[in-house]
Amino acid sequence: MVACLGLGFALAANQLSPRGLSLTKNYSPAGIAPVVPAVKSGSDNGTNGGTNLMDAESVLGELKANGLQVASSNQVAAWFGDPRRQTHQIVFVDGRPEDDFKGGHIPGAWLFNVYEEEKYAATVVPVCQAVEVVVVYCESVDCDDSLSAAVKLRERGVPNAKLYVYAAGMAEWLTTGRPVETGPRDSGQYVKTAP
Repeated sequence: MVACLGLGFALAANQLSPRGLSLTKNYSPAGIAPVVPAVKSGSDNGTNGGTNLMDAESVLGELKANGLQVASSNQVAAWFGDPRRQTHQIVFVDGRPEDDFKGGHIPGAWLFNVYEEEKYAATVVPVCQAVEVVVVYCESVDCDDSLSAAVKLRERGVPNAKLYVYAAGMAEWLTTGRPVETGPRDSGQYVKTAP
């Protein structure tokens, strides 16, 4: 009885909320197969207290199967330091949820969470269409939100030739000691990371 009342209340609140989810909409981008983590061969099969390790070849294959270009760590570092980033010709796009983004993102990155696509598209898509390079990322190789975000941007008219996916994402960015901005985009609030 309590569960039924709770479900009824949740459905009613979702329906009345301007940010409610459509119960009939498919929030999975069309034509994208999920990236499935693979266990690497060798002594660590994911049972040493961690999660399964992603097979890098599987990730690269999934990106290429969707016609997307992969950005290496060196390319990303070079683009971040490139003067064209300061003149907004190179942009970074974060595909993670807003809370994760506010917790720490690549400085100046635009938020484009595909699960709330309509909330961000009107702002982010024109920016991406006007620049030379768009680098899309999410948490790590275990996260396929960067793949989904890049496909959604392409579907909205961002040329594939300028789209790159930084598959290693924030996990690698943090381990390299690069700057991390917290709060909203261009907040000027930075946290120190250790390499």
